[in-house]
Amino acid sequence: MEFIVDSVEKTMYIGKQLGKLVKPGDILCLIGDLGSGKTHITKGIAQGLEIDDYITSPTFTIVNEYDGRLKVYHFDVYRINDPDEIYAIGFDEYIFSNGVSIIEWANYIEELIPKEHIKITITKLPELGENYRRINIEAEGSRYDYIKEISL
Repeated sequence: MEFIVDSVEKTMYIGKQLGKLVKPGDILCLIGDLGSGKTHITKGIAQGLEIDDYITSPTFTIVNEYDGRLKVYHFDVYRINDPDEIYAIGFDEYIFSNGVSIIEWANYIEELIPKEHIKITITKLPELGENYRRINIEAEGSRYDYIKEISL
């Protein structure tokens, strides 16, 4: 599925819909350049999961945990230089739990990502305007058929 958005609010709206649909154990992989909207879509997902906490990118802590309808593990692996670093924090225990894992910069550790996941690629579209983004959502595995319910 592909969406063209022109505001942070629309990016968060797509995330909120996704957050209402996710299930225990789901893995959401976010890919996009700096400033593309990965954390904003995560904020929307958190809203859909009824999380009241302020969502920030865990750039220096690698993972933030939030409680809502489901437990959320929000990773930022931008600064990971070696897959052993991510294993050292118990990555497998997080992603194979009943929580929802959201992984920013997932393309940096794609060899560690389970086959079944949702891949969300956010691309800036400067030719259309400063706030325009393409959000492409792909399901890897039949458990994620629910993404068809997302609309703008």
